[in-house]
Amino acid sequence: MAIRAPYRSLRGISAVVTLLAIGAVGCSDVSDAVDGAKDGAKKVARQRSVFSLDIGDCYNPNGKAEGTAYVVEIVPCDEAHEGQVVGEFAIDEGKEYPGDDGVSTIADNRCPVEAQKYAPDTWALPKGVALFYYTPTKESWATGDRAVSCTYTAEKGRFSGSLATAKSLEPEQTTYLKGSNAVYEALWANQPEKDTVEADLAGYKAQAKAVADALDAHVKGLDGIEGTEVGKLRATLTKAAGNWEKAANAADADAFYVAYDPAFTGIDPNKSVAARKELGLATTVPADEAEVWAG
Repeated sequence: MAIRAPYRSLRGISAVVTLLAIGAVGCSDVSDAVDGAKDGAKKVARQRSVFSLDIGDCYNPNGKAEGTAYVVEIVPCDEAHEGQVVGEFAIDEGKEYPGDDGVSTIADNRCPVEAQKYAPDTWALPKGVALFYYTPTKESWATGDRAVSCTYTAEKGRFSGSLATAKSLEPEQTTYLKGSNAVYEALWANQPEKDTVEADLAGYKAQAKAVADALDAHVKGLDGIEGTEVGKLRATLTKAAGNWEKAANAADADAFYVAYDPAFTGIDPNKSVAARKELGLATTVPADEAEVWAG
């Protein structure tokens, strides 16, 4: 999934609305002008500093989603909007500014975890919504700013409704999503930088071990969930976990490849659709995941 970082700045700006002068114009023009002024006044009244963003806030960025942000327009979630805050945390890695790349790395690692606490089923997200975040800048860090706000934001257009789903889930749904999310997080968070196994066998083996461990935990969680399709998925994932473990213990690159192919195929998200349907969860594989397993 693509993650963008619109940096937050301490500097503020004042928002003003220009009221249109109404002269000798037709009634329609007057009405349009008044409506436009009302809309502008409403937007100004909704302006909030990025420092005041709270989990659950739905908003529209002022300008592009990426770049330095000063204020945003807070709107009711039932209105069309571009983003919603789904997580937040404070950076506590020492007193020195970690640098732009360092801050982005921290947000890359933490925001997916925080977002899943609020909206656990990523398959249920509106199409085209991706994870963004607001982070401190070097200047705001010097004033004590350490907050990171994690948001789901539409890359194009807007969406309506709140993404809050965690509290509405049944226990078995929560258990399933916790285990499933951990598996794919282990896969992508431990992706080696080298393109080939031969160039970094140790790195690929470490990734395989992380996925195997996550799968073992996921399978154990599924043991307590009833259902024919869930049982089938549990068997599939148990086999996949064995192949990931073989990849983690591979003696060389050739042995790794032999184990990796069935291991990767074994966690194809398409294999979980039937179980998700049985559990009452979203069943449309996100486009980015579908593309990966499509080859």
